[in-house]
Amino acid sequence: MTAVMQARLPAPARLRDPMLPSLYRLERLQWDTRDTFSMDLLPQNGADMPAFKPGQFNMVYVYGVGEIPISISGDPGRRDVLIHTTRAVGTVTRAMSEMKVGDTLGIRGPFGTAWPVDAVRKHDVVIIAGGIGLAPLRPAMYRILATREHFGRVVLLYGARTPGDVLYRRELKQWRSEFDLDVFVTVDRATGSWRGSVGLVTQLIGRAPFDPLNTVAMVCGPEVMMRFTTLELEKRGIDRNNIYISFERNMKCGVGLCGHCQFGSVFVCKEGPVLRYSQMQHLLSKWEI
Repeated sequence: MTAVMQARLPAPARLRDPMLPSLYRLERLQWDTRDTFSMDLLPQNGADMPAFKPGQFNMVYVYGVGEIPISISGDPGRRDVLIHTTRAVGTVTRAMSEMKVGDTLGIRGPFGTAWPVDAVRKHDVVIIAGGIGLAPLRPAMYRILATREHFGRVVLLYGARTPGDVLYRRELKQWRSEFDLDVFVTVDRATGSWRGSVGLVTQLIGRAPFDPLNTVAMVCGPEVMMRFTTLELEKRGIDRNNIYISFERNMKCGVGLCGHCQFGSVFVCKEGPVLRYSQMQHLLSKWEI
């Protein structure tokens, strides 16, 4: 790898070969929904657990199968376990879902830009997630809750397809019971005994309690969801420079070499995955990208 290529890598990756995975042991695999699971990982051979920032991702490698980028979904304040949440929808993730406790995976990272949690203190914060998009945003919630006194209103808006697709139910219930948080959950289609809100997550924005002139928004979900969410946030009066979105779905190799992460003129692996909406607005408005 050339010196120029090394210089473009995030600082943690420059400390070692960014293409060489570290060995991790699967400590626990827990199914969160019918197709989504979380893995608790520990480094092997007594290696130190790398620090990460909310919004960053790892390249997770299943030996003999392949690797994929997955955002870190655990608490950045913890150094005793590394947590990833993903859906079993492809060859690699299905292989992960069939692993047993004690099996070994490879981890490269952490890579990428982070949610600007520490930079937006004294602001109201609205976090908007669609489906599994809550996983990359959960570390931001952990960081905010750890220093709750430094923020204004904190609002979480979360939308899932059905009640059975709602992630992190136990934590959502806990967060909703807190007096200093506002948590709203909706589903596209009600099933079973669901008595909560029904409709798109964008419909929650109009009644969410935050001061748009002093609010920073963090959004993650399918591109179509982010497209309409950002439009609704602008209607509420939030400046587009204060809206951040994650394009983690666009990544492939993790270090910007393969070109699969190109989104218009932006290479998500090198410049993202967390980016300002003002930087990506012209691309989100193009349906063909």
